[in-house]
Amino acid sequence: MHVPRDAMLLRIFFGEDERHHGRPLYEAIVLKARELHLAGATVLRGPMGFGHSSRLHTAKILRLSQDLPVVVEIVDSEQKIGELLPVLDGMINSGLVTLEKVQVLVYGEAKLAELRA
Repeated sequence: MHVPRDAMLLRIFFGEDERHHGRPLYEAIVLKARELHLAGATVLRGPMGFGHSSRLHTAKILRLSQDLPVVVEIVDSEQKIGELLPVLDGMINSGLVTLEKVQVLVYGEAKLAELRA
């Protein structure tokens, strides 16, 4: 699979308790991205955060919290990310979605030194 040097980074922020059709939202998003043949997706779970409600979510032992922050990151071409956005619109009830232009330096097994040559 080829990812263009000038690509888009899609970030989706939400709570780990969010679900889509009975499965964790992060899992549903990653599976949909794979089904659409996007270059890849990564799920990051945060130990602390807050969102639009300003309610603090933390993983501290003395203050057990559920619904910890989750971020899904997906990098691919602007076109491929654009194909995913309408699908996400039907999946995400609450959260934050951001897009930014990025430059891809390495994807796969290429070595950074070879790219500089």
